Formats: sequence, structure tokens, C-alpha cells
Amino acid sequence: MRIIQAAVFSGALFFGVFLCLWIGWRIGQARVRRDGEDSITGFGALEGAIYALMGLLIAFTFTGAAQRFDHRRELIVDEVNAIGTAWLRLDLLESNARGHVKELFKQYLDARIEAYAHIDDNSILAAAVNRSAELQRDIWDRLVAAIDLDPRPRTATVVLPPVNEMFDLANTRVLATQQHPPIAIYLMLGFLVLVSALLAGFGMAKAKRWSAIHVVGFAAIVSMAVYLILDLEFPRLGLLRVNDFDRAFLELRASMD
Repeated sequence: MRIIQAAVFSGALFFGVFLCLWIGWRIGQARVRRDGEDSITGFGALEGAIYALMGLLIAFTFTGAAQRFDHRRELIVDEVNAIGTAWLRLDLLESNARGHVKELFKQYLDARIEAYAHIDDNSILAAAVNRSAELQRDIWDRLVAAIDLDPRPRTATVVLPPVNEMFDLANTRVLATQQHPPIAIYLMLGFLVLVSALLAGFGMAKAKRWSAIHVVGFAAIVSMAVYLILDLEFPRLGLLRVNDFDRAFLELRASMD
């Protein structure tokens, strides 16, 4: 749904830029016919400030989206490593408790894989996240009970910290998927793009005919840049994916059998 909204927003922006260029061009031509060509000059500083602000906002949103994209990929690697470390530490438990805890670990990893395989389906995602939370409680309760019966005093300090880190990273990843700029920033970006297109069209008023390659090229490049920003914000729903990193979860799960 979000990626459809991104495509609709970018498509609407393309036609909006095209329309604003035409409106600005028509207004400028009317001004030229009435007052001469000198009437549309002398606004370079004002136009430059607006263009610079548009470029700055595009750079700001793109940089932020790229950083969050990289951060989400890093969290995937961190969580896989944390689960793998916690899994290995389970071998330190007494044999009578180890088997059941390892089975819970397998179920937990299955739930984590299920959650991000269906991130575009809110109902399946919510069910998988809730299942993960339940398994976290079960794993922790089982571990605490097993460690209480373990005569070795250092078992708790070796086994529990990586499990706790594993749970923390799971929660961090959920929160990371919800971290996005306020919608007002995207609305402001769209507004600046349209105003810039209007001014660009006004500045082309000296030309008696449009240059289709310039008009379509400008509209396409700006709308594609905005779409790429939105795609980076929701990397699992559009053209940009993090599936290669998700394979690490599948490989880890296969190693547990």
C-alpha cells in the first residue's frame, strides 16, 4: 500500500510539474506580450533562492533516507549475529533443559523470518510480531528456570547477555521500520518542486515554442528523485530491497537443524 502511495505521489508530481511549467510559460508569455521581454528578467536572485531551497530539501530527505536504509541493513546483520551467538551459548546449559530452549529458539527465528517476509501485510506482520514477543517471554522464563537449577555460577553471566541483546535488537528493528520524516516534509518538498516548475516555466517565456525534451526531462528527473527517496524509506515494498541480507536469517535457521 505504501509503495502504491509513493508511486501515485510521484506520478502526480510529474504531471503537476508539467502543468506548472506550462502555466508559468503562459503567464510569462502574456507578460512579454504586454510589457516586453525585459519584464520577465531581474528575478534571478529570487528564483535562485527557491531553487536552492528545493535542492537542499531534496538532498536532506535523500541523505536521511539513505542513512536509514543503511541502518536497517546493519540491524539485520547485528540481529543475525546476536541470535547466532545466543544459540551457541545454549550449549552451556544442562542437557535436560537445552533441548526445549533450542526448540523455542527455532520457533522464534521462524517468527522473525515470517514477520519480515510479510511486512506489506499488516495483519500477518502484527501476528508474527506478537508471536515473537510471546516466544521471547517463553525463552527468558525457560532460561531463568534452567539457570536457577544450574550449579555453575557463571552460566547466567555467559548465557543471558547475548539473549537479552537478541531481544533488544528485535525491538530496535521494529522501531527502525517506523522511523520516517514527518509527512509535512514531503508535502513541503512537493510544494517547492511545483513552485520551482512554475518559475522555470515563467523564465522560458521568451521561447515561442516549448522544448519537449527539457520539459519532460525536468519533470521526469524530479519525480524519479522523489520516488527514489520514498523507495529508500520503505525498502521492502518497492524496487529497493534488503532481501540479500534476509538470507542470513534463512542460512542461520538452516544451520539449527
